[in-house]
Amino acid sequence: MNFKYDVIVVGAGHAGCEAATAAANMGSKTLLITMDMNKIAQMSCNPAVGGIAKGQIVREIDALGGQMGIVTDMTAIQFRMLNKSKGPAMWSPRAQSDRTQFIIKWREIIENTDNLFMWQDAVTSLIIENKEVKGVKTALGVSFSAQAVILTNGTFLNGLMHIGATQLTGGRTSEPASYGITEQLREAGFTTDRMKTGTPARIDGRSVDFSLMEEQEGENDFHKFSYLDFEPRPLKQLSCWISNTNMDVHDKLREGLEFSPLYNGQIKSIGPRYCPSIETKIVTFAEKTSHQLFLEPEGENTQEYYLNGFSSSLPLHNQIEALQKIPAFRNIHIFRPGYAIEYDFFDPTQLKHTLETKLLKNLFFAGQINGTTGYEEAGGQGLIAGINAHLKCHTDKEFILRRDQAYIGVLIDDLVTKGVDEPYRMFTSRAEYRILLRQDDADARLTKIGYDLGLAKQERVDLLNEKQSEINRLIEFTSNYSLKPDYINPALEKLGTSPLKQGTKLKDLLMRPQINIENIKEAIPAFKSEIDKLTNRKEEILEATEIIIKYDGYIKREQLIAEKITRLENILIKDKIDYESILSLSTEARQKLAKINPETIGQASRIPGVSPNDISILLVLLGR
Repeated sequence: MNFKYDVIVVGAGHAGCEAATAAANMGSKTLLITMDMNKIAQMSCNPAVGGIAKGQIVREIDALGGQMGIVTDMTAIQFRMLNKSKGPAMWSPRAQSDRTQFIIKWREIIENTDNLFMWQDAVTSLIIENKEVKGVKTALGVSFSAQAVILTNGTFLNGLMHIGATQLTGGRTSEPASYGITEQLREAGFTTDRMKTGTPARIDGRSVDFSLMEEQEGENDFHKFSYLDFEPRPLKQLSCWISNTNMDVHDKLREGLEFSPLYNGQIKSIGPRYCPSIETKIVTFAEKTSHQLFLEPEGENTQEYYLNGFSSSLPLHNQIEALQKIPAFRNIHIFRPGYAIEYDFFDPTQLKHTLETKLLKNLFFAGQINGTTGYEEAGGQGLIAGINAHLKCHTDKEFILRRDQAYIGVLIDDLVTKGVDEPYRMFTSRAEYRILLRQDDADARLTKIGYDLGLAKQERVDLLNEKQSEINRLIEFTSNYSLKPDYINPALEKLGTSPLKQGTKLKDLLMRPQINIENIKEAIPAFKSEIDKLTNRKEEILEATEIIIKYDGYIKREQLIAEKITRLENILIKDKIDYESILSLSTEARQKLAKINPETIGQASRIPGVSPNDISILLVLLGR
């Protein structure tokens, strides 16, 4: 057996799978090490991918040539586009997936990716020489050498689970924790801390009275995650179900609060503010009489359901007794209780934007090891780490996405610039250029970049070129086609919008909120004829065309702002300034700038505690 590789990826979760396939597809001989080959890309928490802002990340992963979107489309048992009542910058795809099929599909991809190999084992230490990582050692006593190592350990580093007073070591239920790496890296000078997260009980669907719940069906239109041209969702489509807690539930939960590790001091780690446990909710929002719950199917052919909104670390009997107070769950049977888990993570300000560590060369971190939460955030980091690990092995180049290019760029810049004080979760509000970073245009933003890297294949570029050509054709038609009042006013009156007083271009008419391509095309035969020329991905092209037309002014304005701010990103300052000696900077700014050592003025301006005045001082110092 050859024990030498270009890239070694430790951990086969969502970050690890994206990192390994990216590096291998770009040409690196890659080894993916996991403790259990049957749990590849396990959906440790809810069986869903995407959601608000997270769905945009998945589309970006796909546009660059990653795998998460493809796997989700092929294993989805429900799909929905969230926030459709708002502007397109807020639209976010989300899918429930069959948990078992998700693993099977990912393993099929990994086992059929050239240059990618697997090894089932636990990594116990890194091989480090002269502040460079040279490989890993495993529990089986095997040493593997590599030019780059990516750690994607998830919740397994010194993982400890809590159900009431019961404590179990492990990275997730029935799976062992990983030991040794944290201690070794701490000795090497890394700052580490503990985080906590939780998961709810898994429900036996046979014990649920669905007649007492509200059904939430999925959507079966053209939307999907991947930009590749294939039919999504081959599995049976299932509904989710909505219920609510009540005061009787809350009273039962309060009876167990003193035994909750979240409140009795048993867990002291940093917890998620945006995905709190049910016991946190009833204390923090004590005035609320109910909280919404979503019962989500775990698969096409299983009775197992995930109870979204009821994450808990209470003792088993408290969880069951509280659930029984919900009418639909009065005869509830569960497969396993909810639990809290705490685990080690590393301050992500110790990373470069490439996700390589500053302290040790050739070592990359991706996923929850960086203090993030969510499959999507992990997958995005894994992809970037895999790309940069490959580039590190074979070139002198680096790959970094800007904040105006991708949510993935926002994610990584936030992590390495600001650090984390709670598990990081992506929101649209974190992106200052969210009109540019829509889910519909991720391919236009990123596919050619992925192709130039050698990751996205020619098929993707061909599909993008065809799509953009058709969009441009339709926009050109609407820009040049004139409408006269007598011709179009009857149709406008039917649609409840003001009649024309003089002729106008079709594009200007489409900018009205009451008008869209679908409701006006029949009134304009020439336009309908242009639309009928579309043969492939008709709905996708029409939607993208309409968004560009309606939001043209907003898009151009945001592009101008992004271009101005990008100028600051071109002013390189890393290792050029002795911040401690600049007494005109605030004390906090000196400390923060010295610690993070930002790459550019742009990054420096985003560091918490660095004021606009501090940036002005730096620009004067640099002679700007």
